[in-house]
Amino acid sequence: MLQDFITEYHRYRILGERAIAQAPDDALNRIPALEGNSIAMIVRHVSGNLTSRFTDFLTEDGEKPWRERDDEFAQVRLSRDEVNALWRSGWDTLGAALAALTDADLARNVTIRHQPLTVHAALCRSLSHVSNHVGQIVLLARMSAGESWGSLSIPRGGTAAYNANPTAEKAPQ
Repeated sequence: MLQDFITEYHRYRILGERAIAQAPDDALNRIPALEGNSIAMIVRHVSGNLTSRFTDFLTEDGEKPWRERDDEFAQVRLSRDEVNALWRSGWDTLGAALAALTDADLARNVTIRHQPLTVHAALCRSLSHVSNHVGQIVLLARMSAGESWGSLSIPRGGTAAYNANPTAEKAPQ
C-alpha cells in the first residue's frame, strides 16, 4: 500500500515540475486576483507544508513550531531557481520520510495540529492537499504560457493513441 502513495506523490511532483517549467519567468510571481496566490506562493506553501509535516514524521506533531505558514503567502519575488529549490526541498523531505516507512507503519498514529491520525489517514490528507495545489499551479502556468503550452496529460484528440500505449499510468522505476 505504501508504494501506492509513493507513486501518486511522484506523479503530482512531476506534474507540478512540468507545469512550473512552462510558466514564463514573469508569471511565477504574478497574482491573478485579489487575495489570490502566485505560483511562487503556492510552491512556498507546498514546500512549507511538506517540510513541516514530514520532518520527524512519526515522532513530532506535523505542524512544527518553526513553520511560519502565513509567511508562505507573503508577496516575495522569487527567481525561477528559488522556486525550483523550494519545490525540491519540500518533496525531498517527503521522499525521505516515505522511504523510511513500511506498510506496517500505515496503522501507526501521528499527530497533526494536536490531532491524532493514522499514518494512512495523514498520507491521504497530505496527498489531497498536494493535488489541490498542484492543480492550481497547472492552471496558473497554463494561463500564463498561452499558445506555447504543451499538454501535461493526454492532448486533445489524442485519447486513442494514448490508450494504445498508456505510459503515464506506469509507476516510476
